[in-house]
Amino acid sequence: MSEPALHDDVVHRFIIDGASVRGALVRLSASWTQVKQSAEYPDNVASLLGEALAASALLGSHTKIDGRLSLQARGRGALRILLAEYRAPGLLRGLAHWQDPLPEILTPANFGQDALLAITLESQQPGDDEPTRYQGLVDLHAGSLAQALEQYFERSEQLPTRLLLKVSGNQAAGILLQTLPGSDADPDGITRCGHFLATVRDDELFTLPAETLLHRLFHEDGVRLLAEQSVRFSCTCSRERVAGMLEGIGRDEAFAALQDDAVEVTCEFCNRRYKFDRIDLTQLFEQGVNAMPNRAQ
Repeated sequence: MSEPALHDDVVHRFIIDGASVRGALVRLSASWTQVKQSAEYPDNVASLLGEALAASALLGSHTKIDGRLSLQARGRGALRILLAEYRAPGLLRGLAHWQDPLPEILTPANFGQDALLAITLESQQPGDDEPTRYQGLVDLHAGSLAQALEQYFERSEQLPTRLLLKVSGNQAAGILLQTLPGSDADPDGITRCGHFLATVRDDELFTLPAETLLHRLFHEDGVRLLAEQSVRFSCTCSRERVAGMLEGIGRDEAFAALQDDAVEVTCEFCNRRYKFDRIDLTQLFEQGVNAMPNRAQ
């Protein structure tokens, strides 16, 4: 095998030939740190959000989507919203909403009895007026986010899947295994590989180069590394988007929101602040978003 490469903020796709299984490995560092620093998340909320971000990176790059993949859990319990988003090519962002009191250990069960897990795919081909959108929903009753996603693929896609998701400090990591679609070879392959996956120690997951780790786990069936996809944090917010939001709520509500003669809007994904004074709002509602000056914040 060639010299192993480190895999921080990179998704590595691979094939386990002898088991008819495809997979992906990710370890997030800088990208996860930027998401985590956007809000004062309790440690247990941050841990679940890191798992979701790693999962979105795995699923987005694994499906090779030319658009957007979002993973969202929503409920009315101690956890309200968990959202992680992957945008091609390799752009990540995420957020979480919660309410106190929080239990010491958080699981998907803390979203409440009627909680749902949604995976949404959006892609737009050249010449299309609107993006194509697909969404799958499942109840959220699993003991972990990895188990919830395994259940999603089993029920919605009939695609046997195994997932390992972990967070440690400023790193979030994960490994995804799926039976090759349409494959009829070695029906026990995903089960066997799942047993190997369960042997991964945290120190191996977070420190071993990708090639070394995958060879240790799956060399008996023959593992091949495929393409790599770098990932990084990126937010889609902008002054123009915020101005459009203010225009959408209407003149009366926008002016009613003035405090100290300005409206300040903070992006929940990146914590960037956008400030609009009375002159800005007047210009917005008289001339529209496109006429607004692009002033530095």
